[in-house]
Amino acid sequence: MLDVPDRLPPGSRTIGLRTFFRQPLEETLTGLEQVMSARSPFRAMAPVLLALVITWFIYVPIHELLHCAGCVVTGGEVSQLEVSPRYGGTLLAKMFPFVVSGSDYAGQLTGFDTKGNDLIYLATDFGPFVLTVLIGVPLIRICTRRRRPILFGMAIVVGLAPLYNIPGDYYEMGSIITTRAATLLTGGALVGSAAFEGVRSDDVFKLLTTLIKQPGELGLAGGGQVAVGALLIFISLVVDVFLVFLTLFLGGLVATPLVGRAARPKSP
Repeated sequence: MLDVPDRLPPGSRTIGLRTFFRQPLEETLTGLEQVMSARSPFRAMAPVLLALVITWFIYVPIHELLHCAGCVVTGGEVSQLEVSPRYGGTLLAKMFPFVVSGSDYAGQLTGFDTKGNDLIYLATDFGPFVLTVLIGVPLIRICTRRRRPILFGMAIVVGLAPLYNIPGDYYEMGSIITTRAATLLTGGALVGSAAFEGVRSDDVFKLLTTLIKQPGELGLAGGGQVAVGALLIFISLVVDVFLVFLTLFLGGLVATPLVGRAARPKSP
């Protein structure tokens, strides 16, 4: 059972996994209900969308720089961060020597050294989501209590960042944990093997395409190795989703002493 102080029946202090997964989504929907309860809900959505777009363009470069911070602070090294010009890559390249303007993605940390330490690797991936825990989820919590269209737009971007990073950063975290656990369980047999390195990726869709069409690029040869790779990817996705909701859960723990409990959703 999980110890949670949020939105529980009187006298209750424990919740099951079902509530663990539902609670962040319910709080987001409650925030949306607050916005839509305005006399003109469509007009009320205008500041939400405006705040969402502005916050997105500010958040993306900050997100990428926090990947770098997570790496460096925990003992790793950063040599290259690619940022699309539309997200300020040109300006950031003038400010930081390791930033390169231009990327196939909004931004991607393409040059970093974790010294072979998976904890540094995990910190590199998780760095940006400190904002979700400390700022994003508390903003969502505020928006469950009163109608705050601008804050709600900001909260969607920062507070729900783990959800739209399921196929990216969180899959990579899940694959790090899965491959390391598999290595320990197999007595080190996966260290340095294709099954260990090949399924670690920050783009699960690209990874799956490669697995299906060109498994050799992942160092996988034969049906047996491909099957092992597919199994590790599946387990990594399960771990991935759990980590997403664990992050949102931690944000809820931070939000409670800061802004109080979430408002209860309106009864249908």
